[in-house]
Amino acid sequence: MDAVWFSGGLALVLFVGLSLYLAPLKPGVLAIQLSFTPEAFARIVAAWSPAQLARYRRHLPIDGLLLLSYGAFGYLLATRTNLFAGSESWARMLGTWALPAAAAFDAIENLLHGWLTGKTALHTPVIHVVAGTVSATKWGLVLIFGGLVAHALLTRI
Repeated sequence: MDAVWFSGGLALVLFVGLSLYLAPLKPGVLAIQLSFTPEAFARIVAAWSPAQLARYRRHLPIDGLLLLSYGAFGYLLATRTNLFAGSESWARMLGTWALPAAAAFDAIENLLHGWLTGKTALHTPVIHVVAGTVSATKWGLVLIFGGLVAHALLTRI
């Protein structure tokens, strides 16, 4: 049980810390994550100063720690607690793998965005569609996990 709370606590601390660190970026990080075209991506990056772009790029390694911690938390919460014990088997399976899968998509997103914000990026539409899609998929899986947890908790009341 300690691993569940450690990974969850670490994920929370990293999420709050990164949110505060990235708060000065306008448009915000979610805008770049959900940009699907080279033009939309370029508009966001152009709105940032060089220092802000550097700030964004510096957050990516720490975001790697965040994705590892929230992926582990989701898996451990589903497998080491009885949270999903009363759930259908498909919900238990989805609850087990939603955050680890989200973390994998997040890692791909970070690699693509690190490359796309670098000096040697090739900005083709397909790369931006892939980056936006993996990010949207990540957020969808996070929301699914949250819904499953909420359902599991509400059915206990």
